[in-house]
Amino acid sequence: MRRVTLFVNGTSKNGKVVAVYGTLADLLSVASNKLGIKACNLYNGKGGLIDDIALIRDDDVLYVSEGDPFVDPQIDVRTTDGLPRAHTDWLTLNIGGRLFTTTRSTLVSKEPESMLARMFREKDVWGNKQDERGAYLIDRSPEYFEPILNYLRHGQLIINEGINLLGVLEEARFFGIEQLADQLEVAIKNNQPPEDHSPISRKEFVRFLLATPTKSELRCQGLNFSGADLSRLDLRYINFKMANLSRCNLTHANLCCSNLERADLSGANLDGANLQGVKMLCSNAEGASLKGCNFEDPSGLKANLEGANLKGVDMEGSQMTGINLRVATLKNAKLKNCNLRGATLAGTDLENCDLSGCDLQEANLRGSNVKGAIFEEMLTALHMSQSVR
Repeated sequence: MRRVTLFVNGTSKNGKVVAVYGTLADLLSVASNKLGIKACNLYNGKGGLIDDIALIRDDDVLYVSEGDPFVDPQIDVRTTDGLPRAHTDWLTLNIGGRLFTTTRSTLVSKEPESMLARMFREKDVWGNKQDERGAYLIDRSPEYFEPILNYLRHGQLIINEGINLLGVLEEARFFGIEQLADQLEVAIKNNQPPEDHSPISRKEFVRFLLATPTKSELRCQGLNFSGADLSRLDLRYINFKMANLSRCNLTHANLCCSNLERADLSGANLDGANLQGVKMLCSNAEGASLKGCNFEDPSGLKANLEGANLKGVDMEGSQMTGINLRVATLKNAKLKNCNLRGATLAGTDLENCDLSGCDLQEANLRGSNVKGAIFEEMLTALHMSQSVR
C-alpha cells in the first residue's frame, strides 16, 4: 500500500498523509475531504500535473489544487509594495462551522486595512487557529459573513432575501470593512419606512375611541390632529397633552376633564364645547373661538388655564365660574357677557380685552394688566380693594 502526503497548492503546512487506492478520482475525493477544498488537480513537487495514479510513488509529496496552476510553496513572490502576493494562494475559513474557500488576495486586496487583511496578509502572522481539516477558525455568523466575502470578491453589495442588514453591518464593523459598512448604513436608512407626520383623521380617531373602554384614559399625547373634524365627539378624560389640535373643529365636543396641557389649539373652533374641569396649562389657543363654552363644573372641579396663551380668542358668553386664568395672556380677547364670578385673574394680561357685560363678582384681578380693557355694562362693580393697574 502506498502512502502520500497531501498539501493545498502553494502551501507546505497542515499536510495530510493518506493511502493511495483505487483510481485518481478516488484520491481526489479523499483529498477534498481531508483538506476541505474541491480537489481537481494533483501536482508533484516540481509542478508536474499527475493524470495517472500509477505515476504516484510511495511517500510522494503532492500538491492539490482546485483547478488553479501550480504554485511553488518555496517561492516568496512579492508585489511592488513589498507585500506578499498570493493570488492563487487558496485557503479555507471555518466561519461558525460553515466552510468558505477563497484566495488570500480576495481577503487582502479590496480592504487592505481591514481585520481580515491583517489576519491573512502574511501566513500565520496572527497565529490563526485551524481545525482538523486546516480551515481557519473564526467564531462569527456564516449567514452574515457570506455577503461580506462576496463584496470582497467583486465589490458589489448583494444581500439575499431574508438576510438582516443590521446583522451584516455588525459583521462588517467587526471585520473592519469600512467601505462596506458605509454602504450598509445607507441601505438600512433607505429601507426604513418614512416617518408619518400626517394628521389623524376623524375616521381613524373614532376607531380608536370605539376600541377603548369608557373608563380607560385614551393617551393622545403629542399626536397630530391638525385640521381634523372632532366636533360633537365624547372626548372626556382624554390626554391631549402637547398634541397638535391647531385649526381643529371641536364645536360642541365634550372635553370634560381632558388634559390639554401645552397643546396647540391655535385657530381651533371650540364653540359650545363642554370644558368642565379641563386642564389647559400653558396651552396655545391664540386666535381660537370658544364662544358659549361651559367651564363651570357643578361638582366644584375648576378648569385650569394658568399660563395659557389666549391672545385674540373669542370667549363671548362662556360660563367660567371659578376658572383659573392666572398669568394667562388674554390680550385683545373677547370675553363679552362671560360669567367670571370667582375667577382667578391675578397677573393676567387683559390689555384691550373686551369684558363688557361680564360678571366679575369675587374675581381676583390682583396684578392684572387691564390697560385699554372695556368694562362697560358690568353686572357688579370692581371691588376697590383689588389692585388693578
